[in-house]
Amino acid sequence: MSVICTDIRDFRAELRPLAPLLGLDLGTKTIGVAISDRFLTVATPLLTVKRKKFGLDATRLLDLATERDVGGLVLGLPRNMDGSEGPRCQATRAFARNLSPLTDLPIFFWDERLSTVAAERALLEADTSRQRRTEVINHVAAGYILQGALDRLSHLSDETS
Repeated sequence: MSVICTDIRDFRAELRPLAPLLGLDLGTKTIGVAISDRFLTVATPLLTVKRKKFGLDATRLLDLATERDVGGLVLGLPRNMDGSEGPRCQATRAFARNLSPLTDLPIFFWDERLSTVAAERALLEADTSRQRRTEVINHVAAGYILQGALDRLSHLSDETS
């Protein structure tokens, strides 16, 4: 059973050295997936998983985590703009609670406000076609979510050195 961490310092303490992280953008129809490098500096959008049932989604994500030797999961937490939590946050927390007994990987939530907006803007600036944006927006957003957590983790390292 994994640990669901509420503090990033606790999450960092649970991580294995030189193991990449997987970032997840949980949507109602898809799950965007991004992966970090082993030094936890750069997030790279990886793929988008079409959602089916929780069991199938969890198996797909955990198989991917095993294939990539992942050391932890960062889930985007879709807070409202005022910081409050609505039904989408509750669904994300429920996903983590259901996933936790199936893995030993630590899980951490990262505030994902505006990650999809940032991803959309980046894709527009890259002159990506509408169809292609639709195909990649979720895993690009997962990259923004994961990069935010990686940047915070690196600042923690700076604080302790």
